[in-house]
Amino acid sequence: MIKIWRSRRGRTLLLGLLGWMLAIGFSVIPAFSQSPPNPFKVATEATFPPFEFQNNKTGQIEGFDVDLIKAIGEKAGLTIELVNLPFDGIIPALQSGSVQAAISGMTITPERARAIDFSRPYFKAGLAIAVQENNDTIKSFEDLKDKRIAVQIGTTGAAEAKKVPGAKITTFDNAVLALQELVNGNVDAVVNDGPVTLYAIKDAGLKGVKIVGQLLTEEYYGIALAKNSPYVQLINDGLAKLIESGQYDVIYRKWFAAKPPELPLVAPSLESGTENAFSWRQVFYNLIVLGVPVTLILTSLSFFFGLIGGTLVAIALISPYNWLRLLCRIYVDFFRGTPMLVQLFIIYFGLPNLIKEIGLSFTIDRLPAAILALSLNVAAYLAEIMRGGIQSVDKGQWEACESLGMSPLQTMKDVIFPQAFRRMLPPLGNEFITLIKDTSLAAVIGFEELFRQGQLIVATTYKAFEIYIAVALIYLILTTLSSFGFKWLEQYMDPIGRAAKKGKV
Repeated sequence: MIKIWRSRRGRTLLLGLLGWMLAIGFSVIPAFSQSPPNPFKVATEATFPPFEFQNNKTGQIEGFDVDLIKAIGEKAGLTIELVNLPFDGIIPALQSGSVQAAISGMTITPERARAIDFSRPYFKAGLAIAVQENNDTIKSFEDLKDKRIAVQIGTTGAAEAKKVPGAKITTFDNAVLALQELVNGNVDAVVNDGPVTLYAIKDAGLKGVKIVGQLLTEEYYGIALAKNSPYVQLINDGLAKLIESGQYDVIYRKWFAAKPPELPLVAPSLESGTENAFSWRQVFYNLIVLGVPVTLILTSLSFFFGLIGGTLVAIALISPYNWLRLLCRIYVDFFRGTPMLVQLFIIYFGLPNLIKEIGLSFTIDRLPAAILALSLNVAAYLAEIMRGGIQSVDKGQWEACESLGMSPLQTMKDVIFPQAFRRMLPPLGNEFITLIKDTSLAAVIGFEELFRQGQLIVATTYKAFEIYIAVALIYLILTTLSSFGFKWLEQYMDPIGRAAKKGKV
């Protein structure tokens, strides 16, 4: 063997044989990997009743889709494991291989069919318009012109709403938040799947909302799988067996108390779809021109008001009044100890709903709600930074100022705070950079800042990796520029250091 390897012809022969063996090995491996994994992971979003929702008593995910996929699993010999994911994250999860399939009331569309595969249709549905009960002006799709519309991101409802001339569209992560926005009076209508909205009104106790007009579209839901998935036929065979045996009819009647409609083998929408061109120029326009300014506005205003509030709270924390220190300590501990996301929900969704329950009319726009939540949160952190900075100044300086007859206000303004502020700059810079990233949380209340613009692009292009990398790079640029700005400010406010650099010390 060594003699053969030493000769040039022998090495060529051995390397060719090794390459041939590897080629055979890699061609055989996929054949064995075609067998379904155990468990068979199926993604769903448990905020879409009656198709999928979490039972408050048992904590389990239930619904029409859940019963259907479990029955398909039994027919196909699959052990189904449900994975709860946000709707706009389902297709990326399929593309990455994190899950093998998804069932979440997903409408079969040509755009989605180019990114993933679908089973045969398993449900016939359509979009409906929901408005407040006292609204008599909106009765059809044409009446939505120039109106405020709430939709769920990445859905066909969002796509249809874009066709309305002059409409102001707000996107939410799920249909529940969109309907809550309608209840709070912040939008005029919600365009959503008809069965889901009807269930929310009749069975889930959603008050003050009604459905108007007929269904806007005729749509078909399909079970989603990765592109070229080897399990499409397996799922289709399981679904066909359910329909033929009458078990599908039983499941349908259980959740909708009606006879199921006839289902085609192929969704009609796939027969007449047109492709949307992908443009990086449009992507960066949406991210930089539309998203970045909103992010910077949220960051600047929230930091400004947070700095004012944090200064006042910091002074109160070192005041001689016990009751004032106690109140401020409770405030700081609450806003530092609870997630900012929860605070956003409390202020934007919870507060108006609470006030309406006691008989008062109250709404709050997204901008003041987001700035209020971000400012209150950042003020709690800044208060501790500023308190530490003020207390780091030697107490002897307070005594010296007092001996010179300076008032406490003069002492703080002219002596203590300028020194403390220089020491606070590094942690203040860190908090500002953190706030730039935290503004992405405002997406949950419909703010189309940088991160939400990325989500909207992914919802229509399904290029999750490329788009989110672009979003991350833009955030990196913003935080890096902010870091340089605070370093410059730190040097500018250090006269001794500047003089040393110029050789004057």
